[in-house]
Amino acid sequence: MAAVEIRPARPADADAVLQVVRAAFGAGGSAHGDEVADLWAEVRAGEHLLAERVAVVDGEVVGHVGVSHCWIDARRELVAACMLSPLSTAPAHQGRGTGTALVAAAIEAARGLGRPAMFLEGSPSFYGARGFGPAAAHGFEAPSRRVPAPAFQVVPLALEGWMTGRVVYPEVWWRHDSTGLRDPDLAEVEAALGLS
Repeated sequence: MAAVEIRPARPADADAVLQVVRAAFGAGGSAHGDEVADLWAEVRAGEHLLAERVAVVDGEVVGHVGVSHCWIDARRELVAACMLSPLSTAPAHQGRGTGTALVAAAIEAARGLGRPAMFLEGSPSFYGARGFGPAAAHGFEAPSRRVPAPAFQVVPLALEGWMTGRVVYPEVWWRHDSTGLRDPDLAEVEAALGLS
């Protein structure tokens, strides 16, 4: 099996990244892959992209992770933070540690940017084993009530005690309805997490 290289995304990777995102989120013929790819194309074209890393095998992009801007609406002041989304691995390369390597690269990118925290919405079992923990334990509120509490997670990087409050996503995430889940998906996730 060829080694996986993790490196910063290049402009020439743009189409390959969108193909990986579509494939990863469009499993089983779901249209969700196109929705996430459209969102990411807009984030990349706008002002909120902070970092992108790709996983490459034999010159082919097989994985991607994005890091974009968000804020902590702290009582004292608005704090620039970041969020990990999306994380995508081509289906044929899943289960080989590619996602784990991309998560680590995203955390290092956030640390290098000097952001105090990195947030995400995702599987507590997957991300919990890769450095993330419950955001509520650090005094953070999810940007929407449609984010199940166990899924709203954070990696504290350089947090100060006063940096608590609601996390605010850029408008592009709301325009694409990509914050939290809508029913029936929300109900299914809550049932799986034992929240309903």
